[in-house]
Amino acid sequence: MRIGELAQASQVSRDTLRFYEQRGLIAAQRSANGYRDYPADMVQLVLYIRTAQRLGFSLGEIGSSVAALWNAPDPDSAVTQLLQDKLNLIETRIAELGQLRHELQQRLGQRCPLNP
Repeated sequence: MRIGELAQASQVSRDTLRFYEQRGLIAAQRSANGYRDYPADMVQLVLYIRTAQRLGFSLGEIGSSVAALWNAPDPDSAVTQLLQDKLNLIETRIAELGQLRHELQQRLGQRCPLNP
């Protein structure tokens, strides 16, 4: 499948696909004339990348997990664990932000807010 076909099937731009390839998220074989040739299952991978981005995963996080997920004996369980780990991280960050908010509110009531 050529880059235009993959772009249309996965509803992303050709530039996005080139960027993903540059970052090592996807790979194409090069034909003799230099055209990119993608396997048919690349559509599923690109859709996974887009979904993971929408769920708050960075491209770095996606890149570090995609090979393990793609080759996992039980991909559903692997994805579930990945999502649970991300949720735990977000919940921890929300708690940290709540503590920071509380401290800032307390300091606003002080004469010199930057004194410990």
